[in-house]
This record gives sequence, C-alpha cells and structure tokens, in this order.
Amino acid sequence: MSGARGHRGGGTGGSGRDASAGRGGRPGAPRGRGGQGAGRPGAKGAGQGARPGGARRGPAPDPVDVHDPDGVRLQKVLAQAGLGSRRACEELVSSGRVTVDGQVVVELGVRVDPTKAVLHVDGMRVQLDTSLVTIALNKPLGVVSTMHDPEGRPSLAQLVADREERLFHIGRLDAESEGLILLTNDGELANRLAHPRHGVPKTYLADVEGRVPANLAARLKRGIELDDGPAAVDEFRVVQTTPQASLVEVVIHEGRNRIVRRLMEQAGHPVTRLVRTKVGPIRLGDLRPGRNRVLSRTEVGSLMASVGM
Repeated sequence: MSGARGHRGGGTGGSGRDASAGRGGRPGAPRGRGGQGAGRPGAKGAGQGARPGGARRGPAPDPVDVHDPDGVRLQKVLAQAGLGSRRACEELVSSGRVTVDGQVVVELGVRVDPTKAVLHVDGMRVQLDTSLVTIALNKPLGVVSTMHDPEGRPSLAQLVADREERLFHIGRLDAESEGLILLTNDGELANRLAHPRHGVPKTYLADVEGRVPANLAARLKRGIELDDGPAAVDEFRVVQTTPQASLVEVVIHEGRNRIVRRLMEQAGHPVTRLVRTKVGPIRLGDLRPGRNRVLSRTEVGSLMASVGM
C-alpha cells in the first residue's frame, strides 16, 4: 500500500565482546570501600532514616565512598563525555544530578576511574568508553541480516564497510522486510537488547491485504495461537485503509522469527510490505535505505536506560 512505501520512519542477534568488564559491574551496584567514605569527597549520602510523616525505621545505610584518589575529577570526565563545558558539568554535580555507581555526588573534589565507574546524569547512563559505538541502519529489501552470508547475498556488512569497528547486529529483519536495525561493538548493550527479559518494544508499519476490522486490535492484544505458541502485540492501530488493503502500525516486544508476518497472516491479513520504524527509543527518522548513522550520546543513553544500564 502506498502509505508504507512513502514512509521513512525517526533515528535484533549478535553479541560483541563483553563490555561489562570495563564498567564496574552492573549499574547501581556500589563499587566503594565498605562505607569508609566519611569525611571524603563524594561521601555525602542520605540522613539517618527520616521518613515522610515522621516515621523512623532505624539509621540509613552508611554512604559508599566512590572517590578514587588516583582517578580523574568527575566534572572533567563528564566534560570529556560531551556533557558540556567544565563549568556546566560542575553545576550538574553541585545540583545533585550526577550519580557514581548509584551514589549521588555533590562535591567537586570527587575523582573517579572512567574505565570502571558507572555514571548517570538525570538517570541517564553516560557512555565513557569512546571506543564503543552504536549505529542505526536502514536495511533495504533483499539484504540479509548477517555480517557474512556464505551464499553471497547482500549483507549488513556491505552497508557498514566503511566502519573500522567490529560491529554486531542486534536482532534481525528478514530479507523481505525493511527498516531500522541497530549495530554495535558494545557487547553488554547488545546482549541486553537481545535478551527477552528486557522486552524492548519494536514498532512496524505494515501493508496488509484487505480492510482490517475494528475488533482486530483487541484480538491481537489478547493473543493469537501460532505453530510455536501464542503471541500478542503490545499496540495496534490502523493508519489507513481501503476496501482492498490497509496500512497498520504494530508494536511488539517479541523476537520470534517473522513474528509480525505470521501474526497478521493468522489473523487473515497477510503482510505485503513491512518496515520497522523504531527499536526502543530509537527512531528510523529520515534515514534513507542503505544508509547508516552513529547514534548521539543522548540516544545511546536512552537506549541503555531502556535495558537497565
């Protein structure tokens, strides 16, 4: 249907080298020295357990010392990560908007190891490793979602041949489908995005046969039995319809092979064209087929936040 053909949506599975080893463990897991931070930079924490309404339930845990005397000043690390000037980053710290390994830090004397510390600003992860990159690619028709195809078919590798990094694709799109696919050399991010427990939603525009009935959305949300078990969509809406065809938007977090096509076929409306327009918070935008772009710091941060990093 012409609606999807004219669409260029906003800007899943390989796994790279495990990037978690360089990040000080899981986000939010304090890396300090057993609460020995009293009197040291960055050691300020919560009070002694005061709660709303005057209720007290014992003393709060001792704050964890995140200061690394051999590290780099926190505001300098933030500035080098692209958060603004040194002065602007000092204000971020002073206003309590920065956490280090899960601890709010407000003192400018704090030093951190940028290869180990986990930093968040306003709840969003800050990518400190400049060697890591995540790319949005608009996969065209006929390209297989692999970095090497033994049959010699066009592959993703040919579309990112100008990149020096060893990239891994996150998830897949079948050769007959188009749209957004992410590639990265960040192993931890790739693994989390690909893991079913994180349930990262993916949005598709689909041209389907026939006029879609009003009750199909409810039916798809309840779930439809497929040959490998039931499947359901998260969201479904009709964008455009004619007596012969419909353009629909489908949001689903399932990652089974050809899941959207199989669902719509089982529902009696086979897909004639399928375009993925969004993965988590990342949009395809006006990225042209076959082209790619490096995600911005904010986009990477939002992507990491979507999988609990």
